[in-house]
Amino acid sequence: MSSVFVFPGQGSQSVGMARELYENNAAARAVFDEVDDALGEKLSDIIFNGPADDLTLTRNVQPAIMATSIAMLRAADVSLPEFVAGHSLGEYTALCAAGALSIADTARLLRTRGDAMQSAVPVGHGLTAVILGLTIEQVREICAQTDCDVANDNCPGQVVISGARETVEKTMELAKANGAKRAMALALSVPVHCRIQSPAADAMREALANVKMATPSVPLIANKTAAPMSDPDEIKQELVYQMTHGVRWRESVLNMPSLGITDAIEIGPGSVLTGLIGRICPEINAKKLEI
Repeated sequence: MSSVFVFPGQGSQSVGMARELYENNAAARAVFDEVDDALGEKLSDIIFNGPADDLTLTRNVQPAIMATSIAMLRAADVSLPEFVAGHSLGEYTALCAAGALSIADTARLLRTRGDAMQSAVPVGHGLTAVILGLTIEQVREICAQTDCDVANDNCPGQVVISGARETVEKTMELAKANGAKRAMALALSVPVHCRIQSPAADAMREALANVKMATPSVPLIANKTAAPMSDPDEIKQELVYQMTHGVRWRESVLNMPSLGITDAIEIGPGSVLTGLIGRICPEINAKKLEI
């Protein structure tokens, strides 16, 4: 019997998240203070007080979610399980939790990642959308016709697509024509995990080359392979790869029982991953970390 800590990605944020934890727990407060120092600004003020438009900016929300997740982990003062995993930016949080990256380096990398993603695609030129009610195979077939990319294979019947605005809009139309229950744009300021993010992948390759990464104390179940990964050089390549390729979350969860995983504990704002795991693999006991 093994367990995995899972860390959420963009979209799980809310203004005021972990404010009470910051005020009442020294370990959590130290995390937010370290992130503020690393970035040279009071990101914590945006996290706790908003406005929401500032928090949801890609350059802010990525280090903000990481800081909140690590603060919750440190406040809980629990031992690491046998594995860690993260959804998209959550991989950076997972690596920080497992000691592969320092908090400061993780914050700076995510700030670089957010800036690079935003600058890679002019505002309004990209789009990210979710398709509900079709299989991953159906969505991939439609994307092949429209030159769109699958960004997240989240769970059965929920697939996120991304790319140039016109290709995503065409894919949404075709998905609805082929029986999708819903096809709707997501409120993200950038298109994610798609080929037009190749400039951002280049930026992250350079940033990661200049950061010391240790071997994580427990393996990372990687978005790229849906399998455990521990070699720092391989992980760095994976983090670059995920900029332009989809998150294989459904497959990652389906592979967990073969690794002996019986329990998944979500650490961070929201409970998106807990819900997804329950839909993908009900035999895994998925729950939120209680602090």
